[in-house]
Amino acid sequence: MVARIVSGLRYLGQSLRLMVGMPEYSTYVAHMHHAHPERPVMSYEEFFRERQEARYGGNGKVTRCC
Repeated sequence: MVARIVSGLRYLGQSLRLMVGMPEYSTYVAHMHHAHPERPVMSYEEFFRERQEARYGGNGKVTRCC
């Protein structure tokens, strides 16, 4: 019973992060190891910065209306 609750909370947290545009670093790492083993994996800081720039635009510029 407790394991199901913990699992449900884990999925809820993942869903909330995806809703606000924060993909999972562990999912990225698993994908890179599986699909692109020859390419280097970004550190968490590089990954976070790249995702923020992709979402909000680089150099502090906002490229969308809101």
